[in-house]
This record gives sequence, structure tokens and C-alpha cells, in this order.
Amino acid sequence: MPKQKPKRPPRRLPSRAEILDYIAKSPTPLARRDIVRAFKVEPKDRLALKALIREIEREGPVEKAGKRRFKPAGRLPRVGVIEVTGLDLDGEVLAKPISWKEETPPPAIRVVQENVATALGVGERALAELKPQDDGSYEAHVIRTLAAAPERVLGIYRKIHDGGRLEPTNRKIKTEFRISLAHAKGAEDGEIVLCEALPGRRLGLPEARVVERIGDSTHPRAVSLIAITDHGIPVEFPQAAVAEAEAAQPVGLQARTDLRQIPLVTIDGADARDFDDAVFAEPDPKRPGFWHAVVAIADVGWYVRPGSALDKAAQRRGNSAYFPDRVVPMLPEALSNELCSLKPAVERACMAVHLTIDGEGRLVEHHFVRGLMRSAARLTYEQVQRARDGSPDATTGPLVKPVIAPLYGVFQLLDRARQKRGALELDLPERRVVLGDDGKLLRIEPRARLDSHKLIEELMILANVAAAETLERLRQPCMYRVHDAPDPTKLAALREFLGGIGVPGLTLAKGQVVRPHHFNAVLRRAADTPYAPLIHQLVLRSQAQAVYSPQNLGHFGLALRRYAHFTSPIRRYSDVLVHRALIAGLRLGEGGLPPVEPDQFAETAAHISDTERRAAAAERDALARYSALYLVDRVGGEFEGRVNGVTRAGLFVTLSETGADGLIPMRNLGDDFYVHDEARHRLVGRRWGKSFTIGDPVRVRLAEANAVTGSLLFALVESAEGASIKREERRAAGTQSRRKAAPRSAAYPRRR
Repeated sequence: MPKQKPKRPPRRLPSRAEILDYIAKSPTPLARRDIVRAFKVEPKDRLALKALIREIEREGPVEKAGKRRFKPAGRLPRVGVIEVTGLDLDGEVLAKPISWKEETPPPAIRVVQENVATALGVGERALAELKPQDDGSYEAHVIRTLAAAPERVLGIYRKIHDGGRLEPTNRKIKTEFRISLAHAKGAEDGEIVLCEALPGRRLGLPEARVVERIGDSTHPRAVSLIAITDHGIPVEFPQAAVAEAEAAQPVGLQARTDLRQIPLVTIDGADARDFDDAVFAEPDPKRPGFWHAVVAIADVGWYVRPGSALDKAAQRRGNSAYFPDRVVPMLPEALSNELCSLKPAVERACMAVHLTIDGEGRLVEHHFVRGLMRSAARLTYEQVQRARDGSPDATTGPLVKPVIAPLYGVFQLLDRARQKRGALELDLPERRVVLGDDGKLLRIEPRARLDSHKLIEELMILANVAAAETLERLRQPCMYRVHDAPDPTKLAALREFLGGIGVPGLTLAKGQVVRPHHFNAVLRRAADTPYAPLIHQLVLRSQAQAVYSPQNLGHFGLALRRYAHFTSPIRRYSDVLVHRALIAGLRLGEGGLPPVEPDQFAETAAHISDTERRAAAAERDALARYSALYLVDRVGGEFEGRVNGVTRAGLFVTLSETGADGLIPMRNLGDDFYVHDEARHRLVGRRWGKSFTIGDPVRVRLAEANAVTGSLLFALVESAEGASIKREERRAAGTQSRRKAAPRSAAYPRRR
């Protein structure tokens, strides 16, 4: 009798837990047919399986990912669109998914930067491959940046036998353009040109035609133009706006308060092109120990009326943008450099605030007027500081006793009050590009930080506070300048880092409500340590970004309950709105703020916050390009620097001499395999144990300087403290590591 085959057990429907486990372990979203195949579900059970999957989806553990596919709820797709949100303490780029619809916060995304030239800026979007990490975060590898197809492209013209190619200066545009001889407009090889994109492709490349020949791409004056064009900053004003500005006329006294006898002075940088604030101070004659100060600001609201062509142009720009060789103004020059500029010995319309300050530096009274003033002098910060230090010149000499000395007197009170309230005290050096009369780049140097700078800052802050308080009292709409408290995640990372570097007392206590003075205590304790520059940078990175908002969130950094921008209406649209609200609320005449919808005011706040970031990014890019241009002839040279960022792509380094930033790619770090230790913000070599942490001094060799994109690439020479391990030490270290080494993990294969 033949042996019977054992009966195959009936195939059962997979359980809910089995389905969830299978979906969770799959690297890609699954379709129902994938589950059918995996569990060999019988045809008769497939309706029941479908019902079970629907039930699981309703309960929330899984969600649809595309058409008829499922993935665990909260998991990101393998490829998706991301938007950059900022930097973490290591200097790595953070992003968020665009399509996130969960109520819970999205997982953290860190963008892998292969090169400093391809870095994404805050607010920019990209299509990226998203790789899940063991800690629940994701690593994003950019496939391509996402932007509207450019109508105009600035680039370098490269001549070839039958025309040319355009190399875009915007590092976000990844393709070159083909330019035929007929469309080249006689451009020369290496010339910077502005081109218009054309429909169609030739030899696989999109086509373009030259619209304007700018000139030599190596000339320093091309640097700012590249940044302006790359960031889409409007340059040309509408003709109607220009006509309104040119038709404007000076104002007389009329119903204005006469301030012409007050010796108001402007104090600005030597290279300032517009003067929109003037100051005066004196001891209060009626109350001993009290001070009276006046801050007068150009009355832009008189000339730029709501809804006018000038108003629309100013709102579109949002702010002026400043470069070493030019300004892209918010208002046409007929206003910004003339009628609204508080030039000396010329009558100008102004909005002024009288400030009464007590002996503790507190603002006890203030009131606003619409006036007519005449500046007594146009002074520079350096002039004023020299006069204060006992070396006046012909201009400042007569002003020392009646004007300059009282200004420093009130400054000392305000400075003490600032320290008492605990405003954040970050010391972050700025760089200044110095150009010759012919536009050639002479040098890049640290920008001086004088008491005369602080004097003006403190008076401007006080006037801004007075504006915000007045608008609140009048129940007028206010465009606040808000700075929220630090993000808890960044704060936790900073706390962890401070606890790990081993400096006694250098920490932030857990559980406390963090105030600016807590950061100041950390900065003071770090002041005499090698970590001081590092701590200042990390505290800055832990802060939220200041923005404009119709809702008052306070200003964390300044330790103020309310704050608005009032003092620079020539260059900031936010200040124009504050002026209009004051004019309307105090009934100071024409040009007041008309009734506005809350949603419209919020949209304006978001827009001018965006234009501010755009201008700042363009200014940073210009500075980076100037730095690369300054160093282009020094490729191969060696420089001292400090690590300012530690990422999976390598080390970001700031040079001590010029402040220029660049990248040491992993491949240029030497003969080792480096692992990114996120917890301690460092790279650690597996073979020799060499580590690099933010703030470490290093010596680097300049491997590449690209003046067009502003990128610098370095190779490591050694750490400034002699951290390169000598050959004998390496051999000894290698012997010890072979004796003690555990089996090599498959995650870190031996380098070949």
C-alpha cells in the first residue's frame, strides 16, 4: 500500500500582529498583494484579509502611502520632499518633511552635505532619499533641489567652437546651458553674463541667450551682483514708484513740532549711505539723576503712503540689502539718499520720541511727536569714540561737551540696565570687506566693536520699546519683533555638550525655566577657557530665529516683554508699518495705518520675515565669495583655524586670519575611518583614535577656492596643538589596538 503524503495544514489568515510586524520591517511601502504572497493567503480568505487591513488602517498603526500601498504610521517614504529648518549644534543641516500630516511631531531629518557648495539654505526645498536611522531619525541625501525653472540665469560664459556654455553662478542650478553663436551677443570666454532661458534643448542641454554682458567674472564688483541675482532680490523699481519718489518735495514746519534747535547728530559707519536716525541726550533739568533723550527717525510715512506704487515696491522688497560695494535699497534713491536721509544742516521731516530715563536706566516716560529737525553733524562711530577717548577732530571738538559726553552718560545707565535685566551677551566677531577706489579687493578684516556702536544700539532699543508700549496702550496693530525661547531639543543638546567637555560649573541645570542670564553665566565661566569661541557659537545655534509677528511673544535675547522695530524705516518695511500705526493712533496727521485684517497683517509679517532671511543669505553668500576671491591666489597655503561644525560629510572650519569658512571632506582627514559621535559632537577615528570636536584648533591646507560659488575646500595638515600622531606613535597605537581590538563590526568595514 503506497505511503500517503501527509496532509498540508490549512493556510490560515495572518494575525493582526503578524501583518503589522511585516509592514514595519519592510523598507518600502507594501501593497495588499505583497501581504498575500508573503503569507500565501488562500483566495477564499482574501476578502477577510482586505477587511483586516482596513481595520488596521482605521485604528491608526498603518497609513496609505501612494495608491493601494501601506506603511507604518509616522514613517517617512523612501523618497520625499524636505524643507530645511536650520542647523543643530554640530552645524548639521536639519529639515522637515513637507507632506507630514500626523498630530505628533515629525522625525528629525539630517541632511548629508557632500560639499559646502551644495548646502541648502533655511526655507529651501529638495527631493531627497530618506534613510531611517537606529534612533528614529532620518538621513537625507539630496537628489535635486526644487525651485521654479529660472527665467533668467547669471553665469560664466565658456566659449566653445560653435557657441558657448553657461556655468550658472547659483550653486542650486545643477545644469549648464547651451548658447548658440547667434545668441551669444559677442560674449568673451570667462565673462559673466545674464541669460534668458529658452524653450527646448540642444545636445541634451537647455538653451539660453545672453541678455546682458556684465564683465570680467574675476572682478570683485561682480561678487555682489551674483549674490543679488542668485537670491532673486529685486533691483529695478517700477517706473510709477520712481516717479512718485522723484516728485516728492521737502516739507515745512506746518503742524509739526519744531526740533531744529536740538543738536541732534547722526552716528553711522564710515561707509553708510543713508542716515535714518539721529540722537541727543542731556541731564533732565527738572529731576536730578534723570536723563532726557531724543531719538529722531526719518518720516518715511509722509512720503510712502499706504497703497501707493512706492508702498507696493517697498513691501515687495521688504528691506534693503547691503553689500561691500553697493546697496539694493528698499526705497528709490530720491528718498533713501535724499529726502528721507537726515543729512547735516538740512531740514528734514521726522518722527521723534522723547525718552525720560531714571538713575537706574529705566524708561519711565516717553511721548512721540511728528517734527521737523536739522542734524547738527554727520559723525562716524570711529570719530565719536576717538573724541570720547580724548582725540577729537575739527568736527567733534565743539560737540564733545554739549553732545557726545551726555550721550555716553546716558549710555552708561542703559548699559547697566541691560546687564541687570540679563540680555543675552554673545560675542560674535564680524568681518568687513575693504575695497579700493577701483573696486579691487584689498583685505578682509574684523569689524571693530566700539562703545559708540553700543551707545546707538541702546538708544535704538529704548525707542523701539517705547513704540511697542505706545501701540499696545493705544490698542493699535503692532508689527512686533519677536524672539522666542530656545527649542527644547536644541537646549537639551547644548546641555549635554556642556556637561561632556569637562569644564567645572559649565552647565545649564535641568528643569529650570531658561532665561538669557543663564546663558550669560555659562559664557562668563567659559571666558578664560579655550572653549570660549565654541560656546558662543553653540549658544547662538541653540537660539530661535527672530521674526516679525502681529502677536507679541516677547524678545528672549533682549530680555524684553515687548519689542518692535521703529528706528529704520528707510531700510525696513516693518518700521514703516510701526510708524503708520503710531501716526494713526496718536492722530499725527496724514499717512496713518488704514484698517487691516488680522490675516493680512500676519501674511505681511511672514513675507517680510522671508525677505529679511533672503537679504541675509545674499549678504552671507557675497561675503563667502569675497573670502574665496581673496584666497584664490593662496591655494596650497596653510592656515590656522577652528572646527565650527562636525558632520557626517567632514569638518567645517573657520580660518583665524580672515574668518572664512570651508569644509574638510572626510577623504581629506587622513588615513583613518572616522565615525560621527553625535552625543559628544565629534568625529572619532576607528584606527588611531584621533578625534575632532567643535572648537578644536586645526591647521589646514587650502585645496580649492571657488570664487564663483564661494566655496572653500581644505585638507587637514595637523591640529594646532600638535594633534597629528607621529609615525612612531601611530605604530605603537596600532600595536595596542591589535592587542585589544574586538571583532570588527560589519557596520565599519576595513578601508581599502
